[in-house]
Amino acid sequence: MDKFKGKYRIPSTRLQNWDYRWNGYYFVTICTENKEEYFGEIKNGKMHLSPIGIIADVLWHEIKNHAKNVELGEFVVMPNHIHGIIILNNDNNISDNVETLHATSLRQTSQPAKNEFMSSISP
Repeated sequence: MDKFKGKYRIPSTRLQNWDYRWNGYYFVTICTENKEEYFGEIKNGKMHLSPIGIIADVLWHEIKNHAKNVELGEFVVMPNHIHGIIILNNDNNISDNVETLHATSLRQTSQPAKNEFMSSISP
């Protein structure tokens, strides 16, 4: 097995001959670094979002405002990861239609809020 930065890593699960800009339903999982439970906790079988979990939820739903050929399917926030379905329905190349969510969200967030957010997640 290959190593990255001295650690073992699993091989990519991406399909070799698939162009991920093609139309389709894509199941996306995003995990926190070191599996830290930043997004909230489960109490009595119910997920309770932390402030960071609320941000993750809001930003997920903002995707459709920044990518005109994207629809959002089911989505769930878990303590240390999120799952969601992104549906691409492109007339043309997706790179012509998508502005990165990260750049947009940072542009819309005030500096004090950014600093507060970053200090709350920094170890």
